[in-house]
Amino acid sequence: MKNDITNRGDIEMLVNAFYDKVKTDDKIGLFFTDVIHVNWEQHLPRMYDFWDNVLFQTGSYIGNPMQRHRQIHLQHPIQNEQFIHWVNLFHATIDEFFSGKNAELLKSRAASIAAIMQVRVNQ
Repeated sequence: MKNDITNRGDIEMLVNAFYDKVKTDDKIGLFFTDVIHVNWEQHLPRMYDFWDNVLFQTGSYIGNPMQRHRQIHLQHPIQNEQFIHWVNLFHATIDEFFSGKNAELLKSRAASIAAIMQVRVNQ
């Protein structure tokens, strides 16, 4: 039986596993390798803070993800299918390691965030 997501360490493990998949993904990996050339030492801690805040309301994330995704979209348009793929990959990574109330809540919040970004990057 899998455990639920209960702490920052779980968030860090999830984020690391997810981005290990993203780096080589044929549908969305290019955004991280070709479009913005991510500095992983800076990006991963930012994502730990973001998802920790999304799930546990820690207040640890400071930033404007919508603005950043709009900038990326201007460089290389993000297609609807790519948002859907991101959600599916994120959900699959959660399901691979976790099960429980927080895991389901994080999947729901991730899908909501992606849906809002999908609409707003074009505004």
